[in-house]
Amino acid sequence: MSDRPLILWFRRDLRLGDQPMLAAAVETRRPLLPVFLLDPETAATGAAPKWRLGLAVAAFGRALEGLGARLTLRRGPALDVLRGLVTETGADAVWWTRLHDPASVARDTGVKAALKAQGLEARSFAGHLLHEPWEVETGQGGFYRVFTPFWRAIRDRGVADAPQAPVRLRPPDLWPVSEDLADWRLGAAMQLGAAVVARHQTVGEPAARARLRAFLDGPVARYAEVRDFPGVPGTSRLSENLTYGEIGIREVWHAAMRRRSEGAPGAESFLRELGWREFSYHLLHHTPQIASANWKADWDGFPWRDDNRDAERWRQGMTGEPFVDAGLREMYVTGTMHNRARMIVGSYLTKHLLTHWRVGLDWFADCLTDWDPAANAMGWQWVAGSGPDAAPYFRVFNPAGQAERFDADGAYRRRFIAEGSRKPAAEALSFFAAVPRSWGLDPAGPYPAPVVDLAVGRARALAAYGARNA
Repeated sequence: MSDRPLILWFRRDLRLGDQPMLAAAVETRRPLLPVFLLDPETAATGAAPKWRLGLAVAAFGRALEGLGARLTLRRGPALDVLRGLVTETGADAVWWTRLHDPASVARDTGVKAALKAQGLEARSFAGHLLHEPWEVETGQGGFYRVFTPFWRAIRDRGVADAPQAPVRLRPPDLWPVSEDLADWRLGAAMQLGAAVVARHQTVGEPAARARLRAFLDGPVARYAEVRDFPGVPGTSRLSENLTYGEIGIREVWHAAMRRRSEGAPGAESFLRELGWREFSYHLLHHTPQIASANWKADWDGFPWRDDNRDAERWRQGMTGEPFVDAGLREMYVTGTMHNRARMIVGSYLTKHLLTHWRVGLDWFADCLTDWDPAANAMGWQWVAGSGPDAAPYFRVFNPAGQAERFDADGAYRRRFIAEGSRKPAAEALSFFAAVPRSWGLDPAGPYPAPVVDLAVGRARALAAYGARNA
C-alpha cells in the first residue's frame, strides 16, 4: 500500500454510488484527491449542457465534503493540469472512468500514454455503460448494426453489481489549491434562459435516485402504453441525470430488473430503452463517424440544405406547426424534450424542410441539458434516414397527424404555446422570457403561418428521396 495520493479524475461520473473507480480507489486505502478539469474538450460543450454540468459539479463537490474530501477544480489541457497536480501533490497515479465519444477517446488515449511514459500509473475504469462497447459481439466476432439482435444479446446478459457509496475518503496531507467554480462562468452563454431552465432541473445523486424510485413506484406500470404521449408524465426523465453520471446505469438497470421480476408491466419496455442507450454507444465506438457524417455513406450526395432561413424559424419554435413548435419550446424552457416530440421535430427539419440533420444535431447539442453525444447522433441519423436502424426514407412524420394521435386533448401544445390563448400556461410564457431579445418574439403576437404546407413538404421530400433511390 502506498501513501502517495491517488488522483481521481471525475468527468461524467459525478456520483458516489455505483462508481467502480471510486470503490476500487477506496480499497487501496490511499489518500484520494478528487479533481474536475475544465479542459478544452469540456469547454467546447454547448451552452445548456455546459451550464447544467456546472450544477452537477457543484452538487458533487458538496457530496464529497460530506465524506471528508474536496473536489479540486482546475482549468487547462488535461495532460498539463494532471502533470501539474502530480508535481504539487506527489501523486503517482491517475484514475478515471472511461468515456466513449471521439473527442474524449482521443484526449484520454493521449493522456494515458503520456502519463505511463512518465512512469505514472494511468488507469481507466468502466462505469458509464452496462457493457463496454467491445464486450458485446456478434457470433462472427463483429459489432451489431441493428438494434433488435443487439438487444437480444444484452437483454438477459449479466450486469455487474453496483458498488455501494463509501462513507469516508482518506484525505491527502495537504489539499491543493482549487479554482472557484463561479469563475468558470459555465452558464454565461445561457443568459436569460438560465433562470427559466433552472426550475426544471433535478440535480445531484440523491435527487436522481429519488426520481428513479418515483418512476419505478408509479409510472413504470403504464410505461409501454403512455411513453409516447408528451402531455402525460409517463417517462423516467433520467436522461438528464445519466448524462452527468449523477446516477449509475447499473443501479438503474438492476432496479428496473427487480420491477420486471415483480411483474411491473412496463419494466421490460423501460429496460429496452436503456438498451437503446447502450446501442448508441456501441455504434459510436465502432463507427465514430456517426457523430459528424452520414453513417450510410451512400447518403453523402443527398441534396439536404445547409443552414437556412426556414431552419432559423425551426430553431425559434416558429414553424407554424404546433406540435413541432411545442417540442422546440419545451427544450428552450425545460432543457429537455419528450422523445416523441424529438422524432417529430427532427423529421420536420430533415424532411419537410429538407435541412441537413447536422443543423438539428448542433442545435440540440447547444440546448439540451440531457445532451448525450451518442444518443444525439443516433437519434438524428435515425430520423433523417442516414443512420443505422433508420426510419425508411418514405416515412415522413406528419406533425398534425401525430398531434391527433399523441396529443389528442392538446395538453402538450397548450403547455408550451402562448399565442392565441386568453390565459397562456406559465411555461408557454416562460419561453418568451428565455429566448434572446434579438428574436423579437411576443406572446401577444399572432401565431405564425406554416413555413411549408405539410403535403407540399412531404411530396418534396419523397421526390428527393425517390431520386436518390432511383
